[in-house]
Amino acid sequence: MKVATWNVNSIRTRLQIVTDWLQQHQVDVLCLQETKVQDHDFPRSPFEDLGYNIYISGQKSYNGVALLSLNSLTDVSCGFSPIVGEIVGEVGDLDLQKRVISGVIDGVRIVNLYVPNGSALGTDKYIYKLEWLKMLRTYLQKLQAQKPEICVCGDFNIALEDKDIYTNKGRDQHIMSSALEREALNQVLALGFQDALRKFTNEPEQYSWWDYRSGGFARNRGWRIDHHYLTDKLYQQAIKCWIDVEPRKLEKPSDHAPVVVVF
Repeated sequence: MKVATWNVNSIRTRLQIVTDWLQQHQVDVLCLQETKVQDHDFPRSPFEDLGYNIYISGQKSYNGVALLSLNSLTDVSCGFSPIVGEIVGEVGDLDLQKRVISGVIDGVRIVNLYVPNGSALGTDKYIYKLEWLKMLRTYLQKLQAQKPEICVCGDFNIALEDKDIYTNKGRDQHIMSSALEREALNQVLALGFQDALRKFTNEPEQYSWWDYRSGGFARNRGWRIDHHYLTDKLYQQAIKCWIDVEPRKLEKPSDHAPVVVVF
């Protein structure tokens, strides 16, 4: 199975880039983040014409996630609540932003995430990000109780290791690389998830995001914040994982590149 994750930073703006890429790569499942569109405005037809089934959880102008799959998915759910439960105070406002969508294909649960950015250390948005990651751990624990194999992918907005960033200057005080964020993600991974890309390379400069500002891509001032994390069986089965930088070279691209895993 070939699964790709891609923060497209507006599916309507990036529609031609994404459909062209799908025709070239024909992935089984494409996980999109930052679709930035309400469900009824999602451009379904171009993807349906390519043979994809579409599952969406979107909102106007911000956030939004989607799953595109050549084969139908089962047990599709959006947000934490359908899995964690509706206990008062359990999920709270963490599902108001559309950041989680999940479904099952061929016995594998695909979990597509758009983790909050966090804005800046010490802010309300930073605290929200840490609370969201804590809920993610609870959510994945609930899924694991169903005993499926799981591929958790998406834009995590966290560079887990120093080599995932072009520079470590000020890293401790930078959003996406602070100690608390890394610890929160490590707590999630401790449930039994492994980094697919690092099975195949430990080299630095494996970046998936470059800031539009200051010539980030041209100067290769990147971050690796888009990931595939796999349960053990899928990790052992994985035969390839890579970051496709080619779409980032195009005119008016997303600031993220797609990351693809084959297992």
